[in-house]
Amino acid sequence: MRVLNIAYQQLRRYGKTRVSWAQKLTFGFIKNDHYTQTYSDRDIAAFEAPFGIRDLGKKAANERLLETVEAFEPDLIIAGHCDMITNDTLKLIKQKLPNVVIAHCNNDPLFVPSNVERIKHRASVVDAVFVSTGRKELNIFEGFGARVYHMPNPVETSIETLDNSTKSDLPIDLLFCSNSNDFTKRLEMVKYLKDALEGELNFKTFGSFGEPPVWGRDYDKALSQTRMGLNFNRQEGYHWYSSARMAQLAGNGVLQFTHEDARFDELLPAESVVYFKEQDDLLRSIREFYHDDSKRKTWAANTRRFFHEEMNSKLYAQYILEASVQQAFSHDYVWARDINLDGSLKG
Repeated sequence: MRVLNIAYQQLRRYGKTRVSWAQKLTFGFIKNDHYTQTYSDRDIAAFEAPFGIRDLGKKAANERLLETVEAFEPDLIIAGHCDMITNDTLKLIKQKLPNVVIAHCNNDPLFVPSNVERIKHRASVVDAVFVSTGRKELNIFEGFGARVYHMPNPVETSIETLDNSTKSDLPIDLLFCSNSNDFTKRLEMVKYLKDALEGELNFKTFGSFGEPPVWGRDYDKALSQTRMGLNFNRQEGYHWYSSARMAQLAGNGVLQFTHEDARFDELLPAESVVYFKEQDDLLRSIREFYHDDSKRKTWAANTRRFFHEEMNSKLYAQYILEASVQQAFSHDYVWARDINLDGSLKG
């Protein structure tokens, strides 16, 4: 199948990129033998705009997308995070290629009101919508015209290459990386832990408390030195929602702690991720696994194995393709056992 993946491809970062779910999706399509091309709306807008001013290139980015579609003739279009592309352009594509299937994939949280509106807006013109929050929370997007699905954050074997569950000589005992303080109070808990654990273990908080953020290879290097990580979202409690940090920690064999309210215990195997409710519970768990390195390794290995076997980019891409084009599921996707092929909840 011919697939066009529209999303920000970080071309102008010139290698100093963030880990990208859109890139993992492209890799997954290719591994499944689908001819895949990418279209980076933000970069094209900047390249085409006068003086490189991106906002002035929005019209050109839409025109170039229409040219790309005409030349490539895709069977499936993924419209990811591509706000430069208008719904009118997607409608034109449908007119030119009546048989093309268009899916919107959204990896942002629902506690950001503008993102909820963005998904509703796309749902009015696409065939399917995939959101990284659990399907039970997605009823608000029904009735706009598109089928609605949950999608996970996957690991990619060429990106998550570490296995810290086999290592003992790791200088960073606990890690938390962040770059956004919008819609969140999570740093209050990080500060509590930092004060409580000071002098007890090496706790790095890149991006907070005066420590500079890390990207690209610097982030890889930080992960390569880490035993345990905090998977704190900006807000907790959304079913099966986590930032991509969960897959990055899991895929590299880093033991992680995450809030129990997201109910990942319904999805992940026992003795993998460490759940907590209150900050005192979390502090006790951190100390427990810090002082029992064998247990830390076992749990981290369990998580890593599960993600690489059941939540990898190849399965992720094939699931999105099959759901989008209404092709019977070829795998027992662990994150889709509660839905029918059309995205509706079972039962």
